[in-house]
Formats: sequence, structure tokens, C-alpha cells
Amino acid sequence: MRRTQLLQEVRKMRFEEAYEGWQSGRLTQEEAARLLGVCDRTFRRYIARYEEEGLEGLVDRRLRQVSHRKAPVDEVMALVERYR
Repeated sequence: MRRTQLLQEVRKMRFEEAYEGWQSGRLTQEEAARLLGVCDRTFRRYIARYEEEGLEGLVDRRLRQVSHRKAPVDEVMALVERYR
């Protein structure tokens, strides 16, 4: 598992704990946000995304994007053949 994937999984687990604490009334939004290391507004955004998309909604959206600088596979293969 890559480091970024591992960190995303940890983030999901930490959010679940904070969310459950907030839902049960043991934590306020501010306390739950502090546990996650984010501001309370960001915690509210996480709640909205979690309720809409589930845990996968919490994954950093930048990781889903394909690089604009990525070369097509056939072009890469042609360059590899040229240098062999």
C-alpha cells in the first residue's frame, strides 16, 4: 500500500471516531474538529461529504485527478524502443 493510500485510510478511521463521538453527544463539533486537526467549518464539510458519499467522499479529491503532464502510453513505449 502506498503512503498516500495509507494516510487516507488513517484519515477515514479518525473521522469515523470523531463523527461517532459527535453523533453520540460526547463531543462538540469544535472538539471533534480539533481531534482531526481541522477547523470546525472543515469538519462540517466532512460531515456533508460523508453523509452524501460515505467514507469514499472523504478521500482527497486531488488524488483522483490524472496528471495533465502524463504522456500517452504509446508515446512512452515509442521512446523506450528508440533508446534500446
